[in-house]
Amino acid sequence: MHRRIGRLLVAMLLALATSVVGGTLVAAPAQADSCYTWGRTLSQGMSGSDVRQLQIRVSGYPGYGGVIALDGEYGPATKAAVTRFQRAYGLGADGIAGPQTFNKIYALQDSDCTPANFSYGELNNCNSSWSGGPLSASAAKANALVSMWKLQAMRHALGDHPIRVTSGFRSYACNNAVGGAPNSRHLYGDGVDLGSGPHSLCTLAKQARNHGFRGILGPGFPGHNDHTHVDHRSSRYWDAPSCGI
Repeated sequence: MHRRIGRLLVAMLLALATSVVGGTLVAAPAQADSCYTWGRTLSQGMSGSDVRQLQIRVSGYPGYGGVIALDGEYGPATKAAVTRFQRAYGLGADGIAGPQTFNKIYALQDSDCTPANFSYGELNNCNSSWSGGPLSASAAKANALVSMWKLQAMRHALGDHPIRVTSGFRSYACNNAVGGAPNSRHLYGDGVDLGSGPHSLCTLAKQARNHGFRGILGPGFPGHNDHTHVDHRSSRYWDAPSCGI
């Protein structure tokens, strides 16, 4: 209930995000946020940690088959992703991240920087410390955060209907217990299994192609007839034969 009230208050702030000065609509400064606050407008050619924070939030908008580098460099791919994000939410789509873009991001994220419809707990039902895998706990958790923002973009593209997560991060012990592959991306925090619900497994597998997932495995791939798997592996591997992928 408190979270819902918070969202309503943010929506009210967004409605006031423009003001009239001399008869002209002028964008108001972006609101401060408990997770992360941008202090400047960002555009192509700029760089910095604030650019990287933006890239994480728009990582789900790279275009079909694309992946955005989280390198802190505002290049053409980042501009295109920001433009798609803006268009998805009915903002002025110019590829420049200013107050309206940041305010929309603030409205979409919680105080721990996770997107509104996903949580760390949801992506980790194995080891709440995020330890026990090949990466440090902080690195695995950071990978999961990127996955959540990609899933948030995918959820919005699918009409804002829920996406059901059935498995996320696994330690070596958890992975062995469920019979996971020795090199499973779940060990790295970026592997996520999705179950059917409002959407079929094939709908999820097909839509994932637009949201920055290099790995997509679904129905028809051995061991994946009951879920669709997405991840951030280093090179593209899509295989869901029953879905035509």
